[in-house]
Amino acid sequence: MTEDERDATTEDERDDSTTEDESDYFERLVDRNALRDYLAERLGTVEEYAVRHHPEGHSNETLFVTWGDRELVVRRPPPGETADTAHDVLREYRVMDALQDTDVPVPRTVLACEDHSVVGSDFYVMGRVEGDVLRDGEPDRFGTPDAHRRIGEELVDTLAAIHALDYDDAGLGEFGHPPGYTERQVERWTEQLHWASERTADERTVPELREVGDWLADNCPSDHDHALVHGDYKLDNVMFAPGTPPELAAVFDWEMATLGDPLADLGWMLSYWRDPGDPDPATPELTATFMEAEGYPTRRELVERYERATGIEYDHDRFYRALAVYKLAALGEMFYRRHLEGNSDDPLYPLMEQRVPALARRAKRIIDGEEPL
Repeated sequence: MTEDERDATTEDERDDSTTEDESDYFERLVDRNALRDYLAERLGTVEEYAVRHHPEGHSNETLFVTWGDRELVVRRPPPGETADTAHDVLREYRVMDALQDTDVPVPRTVLACEDHSVVGSDFYVMGRVEGDVLRDGEPDRFGTPDAHRRIGEELVDTLAAIHALDYDDAGLGEFGHPPGYTERQVERWTEQLHWASERTADERTVPELREVGDWLADNCPSDHDHALVHGDYKLDNVMFAPGTPPELAAVFDWEMATLGDPLADLGWMLSYWRDPGDPDPATPELTATFMEAEGYPTRRELVERYERATGIEYDHDRFYRALAVYKLAALGEMFYRRHLEGNSDDPLYPLMEQRVPALARRAKRIIDGEEPL
């Protein structure tokens, strides 16, 4: 989400106090001595070592590691039972490793580990990227209409670069099975909802989600282009470099990446983008509104720029944006289950009791044409 979710922040966002955090949840995330031994064996010993939990993410967990003069990031799944494939950090590592020297900007990969004796799960290590993630607003240096427009253009141009990538040349030809991707997305997220509902239905039900799922199954496009898809592409899953004009420096959170339908990525990005006059967000904690300011491109302008860059026409808008909201509702329900089972200390998760029904209503509004492109 990302669910997911932050792979880096600016220097000003660091909280070194988390180095001494002895909370139960932090101890469930990392055995600091075991991680130190693992890194020392592979990267060489150092005198300075610190681990800090970065709490901004809502899906996979992020740890900042100081290793001598290197700043590293460790990504691992949350503790406890998770839905199948929902937190595949080694998949995330594999795609970023393949993209190291392409036109798609990603952090430098360092190590990947399947040995659960180190931190209790799969994990990987990458280099820290400096810059700004635009989560609640833009930095002062981007506070002009021209910079606003460039932020939107960089965002959609990078998505176009992902979709234009020759995934065979990048070594990702076996990374997924593009035919039937969109239909499988509907099926998969319906299954994730069922998994979450095994526990959440004891608290409340969301019957509108069944209606949305049925509509998506009946209206799924029968054919689509094939491309590398990110799976969670949106403004706060990318980082902009220091300086001006805005330059997109890195794309994060590749855990959902595969080969499939590029318009699913576009619909997901658009579901988070705000136009002036839009209804209040169904999930205000996850939805920034600053792009309603002067200069930011509208959703339609982003679509037109994407179509020019890729040659792909954005057909079936209601389907793709409704699918995006349905997926977000499924993620929210999974978050809610983890909260009920005590497998997260994220304050967002209990809010999903009300936010998921609001998302279901939003998906129905998109389907009914009440939230047009």
